[in-house]
Amino acid sequence: MSRTVFPFAAKDVSALARSLHRELEACDSKPGHLQLLNILTRSAGYQNFQHFRAQHQAEARLEREPPVHDPVDHLRVERVARHFDAAGLLVRWPSKANHQALCLWALWSRLPSGRSMAESQISELLRANHLFGDHALLRRELFDNQLVSRSADGSDYRRIERRPPQEAIMLIQHLSLRQAS
Repeated sequence: MSRTVFPFAAKDVSALARSLHRELEACDSKPGHLQLLNILTRSAGYQNFQHFRAQHQAEARLEREPPVHDPVDHLRVERVARHFDAAGLLVRWPSKANHQALCLWALWSRLPSGRSMAESQISELLRANHLFGDHALLRRELFDNQLVSRSADGSDYRRIERRPPQEAIMLIQHLSLRQAS
C-alpha cells in the first residue's frame, strides 16, 4: 500500500515549539501516532490532521504551488470556485459570508481599473458575469464591501484599487485558467 506524503512547514519555529510543548504537557499519557499527527498539525495552525490533509489535497486539485507568504485555505477556494461555471460566470450567490466575499473579489477583478462608470454600465458588466439575475444585489455588495465607490446620487461608480487577499488572488487565477481552457 502506497503512502501519500504531505509536506509540513511552520512559519515560526519558536511558536511551533511553544505550541508543541503546551500540547504535550496536556497529554495524560504517551500520545499515539494519530495524536502526534494532530498535535503537530494544530501547532502549525490547522484544526487537526484531517484539515491539514484536506488542504494539501485541495491544493493539488487546484494545481497550484504553495504560497510563500500568506497561508491559503485551498479547500475554501475550491468550494467557492464551485459557484462559478466553466466560463467563469457566477452561477449562484453563496449563503456563507466568507464565500460571498471571495466571489465579490472575482467580480471586482473584472471591473475596469481607474475608470468611472455609470450605474447602467456597472449593472451591464455585472449582468454579463453572473447567471442568477440579481445584478443589483452584486452592485450593493461591492459597495458595502468597499470594493467600489459611488457618488452620493448613485450615478458614478469606480473600482477601489487595493490588493485582494491571497485567497481571492488564488480564486481569480483559478477562474482565469479555467476560462482559458
